[in-house]
Amino acid sequence: MKQELEEIALKAGFMTKSLAKTKNKKKYKLINRIMIEELEAWFFGDIPALTKAYPKVSKYLSQNSKYRYPDDIKGGTWEALREVLQRKGYHQGGLEKLRAARDISQYMKPMENTSKSFQVFYSCLLEIMESEKN
Repeated sequence: MKQELEEIALKAGFMTKSLAKTKNKKKYKLINRIMIEELEAWFFGDIPALTKAYPKVSKYLSQNSKYRYPDDIKGGTWEALREVLQRKGYHQGGLEKLRAARDISQYMKPMENTSKSFQVFYSCLLEIMESEKN
């Protein structure tokens, strides 16, 4: 799958990180990554942001073993987020993912996020920005 993404990027005229390495180039515009679990894990990686967006949620949520390692949440992260929020009276009609993303992301502090997948994504963004400087 990743090779397919690389080929699509090349056909579209984008220099990818992988291709840049093989051609000894420093600048690239795209890094292909394949997400396995939902992005909601990233919200569990920043409990302070989650609790600022939804104040009734416990700021100690990450002390619960189920939520301690955001990328390892069993049963689906969006389902877990829905459960946590609905228990506190939010999103009673069902989890509105786009609304939740907007509500939470505005408070996120990227360097403090405990989700490993988020940190990989974030470091890729920083790499791309750094490559633009050179």
